[in-house]
Amino acid sequence: MKLGERLKQVEVEEASSSTRPQLVSNDPAAWGRAHAPAGPRSVDALDDLKQRTQQALFARLGSRLYDSSLDADALHTMVMDELEELMAEEEIPLTVEERQRIVAEISQDVLGYGPLERYLADPSVTEIMVNTADSIYIERDGKIVPTPSRFFSDEHLRRAIERIVSQVGRRIDESSPMVDARLADGSRVNAIIPPLSVDGPMLTIRKFSRKALSTDDLVAIGTLTPDTVEFLSACVNGRLNVLVSGGTGAGKTTLLNVLSSFIPEDERIVTIEDSVELRMHQEHLVRLESRPPNIEGKGQVAIRDLVRNSLRMRPDRIIVGEVRGGEALDMLQAMNTGHDGSLSTLHANSPRDALSRLETMVLMAGMDLPVRAIREQIASAIDLVVHMSRLRDGTRRVTHVSEVGYMEGEVISLSDIYLFDYGAGIDDRGRFIGTMKPTGLRPAFSDKLEQLGIALPAGVFGVDDAVALLEEMRNYR
Repeated sequence: MKLGERLKQVEVEEASSSTRPQLVSNDPAAWGRAHAPAGPRSVDALDDLKQRTQQALFARLGSRLYDSSLDADALHTMVMDELEELMAEEEIPLTVEERQRIVAEISQDVLGYGPLERYLADPSVTEIMVNTADSIYIERDGKIVPTPSRFFSDEHLRRAIERIVSQVGRRIDESSPMVDARLADGSRVNAIIPPLSVDGPMLTIRKFSRKALSTDDLVAIGTLTPDTVEFLSACVNGRLNVLVSGGTGAGKTTLLNVLSSFIPEDERIVTIEDSVELRMHQEHLVRLESRPPNIEGKGQVAIRDLVRNSLRMRPDRIIVGEVRGGEALDMLQAMNTGHDGSLSTLHANSPRDALSRLETMVLMAGMDLPVRAIREQIASAIDLVVHMSRLRDGTRRVTHVSEVGYMEGEVISLSDIYLFDYGAGIDDRGRFIGTMKPTGLRPAFSDKLEQLGIALPAGVFGVDDAVALLEEMRNYR
């Protein structure tokens, strides 16, 4: 049956139904109301037409859609030519607006990422989560919300996934049903298909911000305070080793970007990442990216290999995007053998947990080291832990800035220099109004900073407030 005949049959069936309103005009909105979906899997007549035309287009073009020898313009021309030919073959009663809509949506599906295009283009969306073809969620302003968008079928979603991974030279199939990749703009992509995913293909995209946030931006949104910015800038300039910890999506990489912006221009920087996310403005910069194994399980270059290789590249600073395995040992050794000023991130729930996780990851390197020796290495290498949290209101805040001290018995000492003031309460919109407050403790490494000519006023540590409080107490007595 031709496509036009099928469309006419749908009209007759809908018009004869007493439970459906009849179509009385060529208005697309009226068409949509007359053919409203009866359930999550139902489609209106235009969507039915679009789906059939799209399937015919895929059948005609086949593997040519993923031909790496075709540039974007040649691929677009080929798709549009085939699409116009398909539309002309059938007697389809469509208005100009309906025809333009179908052509635009099909070209988006074939040349882009289908219903995800609008969210990829929306700068307010930070994450896209496709649970099933019918279930798409996004994160906006720190809150996860459902969307009305959907894919036609699992096959439709599967094609979008294949298009994403093929553009970065990767593949996904039943023999390799899980893949990590990144889009051209740097957005991170994770895809998983059956048999590993029970309900069909799944896709997660963490979008890469088009605009790198500056210190002023973080101060404006409440992530940092001017005092903590001044303090962290002094620590980076003083070549202290800083570890940024936090949960998933807490903003660790964003903060690492800001900290790296404090590095002087005349220093050689080597960055090591799983997927390139850091945005560095310095000119003397070398960027390294790990490589996963190929389909045969060969050719992998892990973060640990790159950390070891970076030591032979005469770096002034080594920045590891995220530590998650045995590379922790190599990183600690680098910090303890003259490569001061290194920066990195890791997943943890608190500064204390960050040190415990670092200890565990050192053991993952396969070296039979006593626990005390590992802790001494950590205490000697790490100077500062900056912890970020995503609070209940969706905001991302720095909640701890803690100095790592020496061993006290079997435990590494940890002193909080700044803490987030949870006791300040929340405002009418349910947002925390607290900020980072100094605890009054002056870090032991402040003497080292002064020797390097980096002087910090006492007010940065809240010492002035503490002195004023002592004076008040004396007067009261």
